[in-house]
Amino acid sequence: MVEMPCSVDARLSQRRYDLPMYLRKCRRARGDSDHTYWELVESYRTARGPRQRVVAYLGDVSEGKRFGVQQAARGATGSWQSRFFDEEGEPEWVEVDTKRVRVEGVWDFGGCWLGLEIAERLELVALLARLLPEGEEDVPWSMMAMTLVLMRLCEPSSELRIAEHLFERSTLADLLGIPADKVNDDRLYRALDRLLPHKVEMEKHLKERLGELFDLEYDLLLYDVTSTYFEGECARNGEARRGYSRDHRPDCKQVCIGLVVSREGLPLGYEVFAGNRADVTTVEDVVEKIEAQYGAAGRIWVMDRGMVSQDNLDYLQAGGRRYIVGTPKSQLKSFESRRVGTEGRLGPDTRWPGGEAMPLSGREGELHSLQEY
Repeated sequence: MVEMPCSVDARLSQRRYDLPMYLRKCRRARGDSDHTYWELVESYRTARGPRQRVVAYLGDVSEGKRFGVQQAARGATGSWQSRFFDEEGEPEWVEVDTKRVRVEGVWDFGGCWLGLEIAERLELVALLARLLPEGEEDVPWSMMAMTLVLMRLCEPSSELRIAEHLFERSTLADLLGIPADKVNDDRLYRALDRLLPHKVEMEKHLKERLGELFDLEYDLLLYDVTSTYFEGECARNGEARRGYSRDHRPDCKQVCIGLVVSREGLPLGYEVFAGNRADVTTVEDVVEKIEAQYGAAGRIWVMDRGMVSQDNLDYLQAGGRRYIVGTPKSQLKSFESRRVGTEGRLGPDTRWPGGEAMPLSGREGELHSLQEY
């Protein structure tokens, strides 16, 4: 019969009667050397006092594995995370052939998590839940809308690519509680349809929250127009027309998008126009939209020369609005002829840093700066 002296690990012996299971270190004599192994032992009480029984023979396991078994025996959850910074125990070294190592199943986490935190601070999650109340659908429309928002923030792409590739590579399934097999392009498109009727309310909400969080001022607004094109007939889209293509795709139908942003570049509102509509014809519509939503405050409108026409300038001045607009080169000759040089006012030789001159036209309240770009 082989002698098997055993000793209880010192750190665990103090808890022996507090824990149902613990690790026991054992030694077995083999010739001139001792063989060490570990047992998982359960402690229980009987009428004659405490007793122990062996639950499992673990063999000669490393300290890291012993720790894992110990935590499992104690019923601890999440304790593995503390081991990232645990300096106890000797490090274990292994050789790795880096040429044969590959990474699989990588999920994008940081951007989605940050976007969700920002959405919470903007109270956007609560707003969407109120605007899109949950019904009998498999996935709440508010969560599908948040999927679109976070995907647009992290990796702007089409709804089809989100459904087929991007969503399953992200952690949105866990963060939003949406099963990956429930996300498809049709459901994403329908979420956009649900959002559209609430466009103005969302714009107002975000403008107010951004102003509160970042102490923004909306005294100066920049307005410009861009476009986006479609491939296909777009027969059911009445706004899709062929027009001036900023994407150099005159063969495709497009829509124009007018965007208003603050001086910090944060959007305040947008409008969609037909693809063949000229930029200069959109100014009145956009100015009236912004003033209807936020009031006709004393703000300054900034626009490029593509927005300039005599009708637009008359419209802006008639309402007492202030503006800074680019000047078409075709009008520079007329401005030159209307320079004034009376005492106390800028004359033809007046210089301005970064520009050629600062002439004044005869139009009251207008100041034209000839700048080099």
